[in-house]
Amino acid sequence: MSDDRLIVALDVPNALAGLEMAKRIGDAANFYKIGLGMLTGGGLALANELKQEHGKRIFLDMKLFDIGATVEAAVRGLAQFDMDFLTVHGDPHVVRAAKEGAAGSNLKILGVTILTSLDRDDLNACLIRDGELPELVVTRALRAFEAGADGVIASPQEAAMIRAQPEADGKLIVTPGVRPAGAVLGDQKRVTTPAFAIENGADHVVVGRPIHRADDPAQAARDIVTEMSGVSRTT
Repeated sequence: MSDDRLIVALDVPNALAGLEMAKRIGDAANFYKIGLGMLTGGGLALANELKQEHGKRIFLDMKLFDIGATVEAAVRGLAQFDMDFLTVHGDPHVVRAAKEGAAGSNLKILGVTILTSLDRDDLNACLIRDGELPELVVTRALRAFEAGADGVIASPQEAAMIRAQPEADGKLIVTPGVRPAGAVLGDQKRVTTPAFAIENGADHVVVGRPIHRADDPAQAARDIVTEMSGVSRTT
């Protein structure tokens, strides 16, 4: 039994490996993320096959960023494939352009706030303005909502703060940086468990390596669904 609150990240080398992993997971998951890393390995073809031939929901994690006209054209092209979610950077001009490109489709535009692999030291190195990281995440989320974003990407640690904002009413919060209890953190720095993320305002959690590197990926997915079962948002 799958739960669409779980999005499995197919962070594998190419489309063939991604399709094989999806087959191994079977009906334990219904929602898949395909990211930039697989783009040159047939990622769009895999997304289309999983959507059209296997009935899966698809989250394209492209994190688009460019001038408005280019973002709009790119999103218009992607929208024709009937995908479910697409990420762009949460800068207002990018979000507005993406929404123009997605007009007339069911594609949801999600704005990236601050990557879950970054901390304050990383932001300093990037010359991002001073301020506590959670405060910056909430500010970027609110600006993305104002620009028309259907939702945002944020770490589980900031989900509750975003959900508490009136502007977040009816908006999606999708949280990467989620690891089941006892899992290796990898390159993620702002992490928590799936149940905690859902309780604190997330609509969906994204989990990759703990599933696709497991001896039994289907069981790993089912364990996460079990962990989330009976859990609902408290904010």
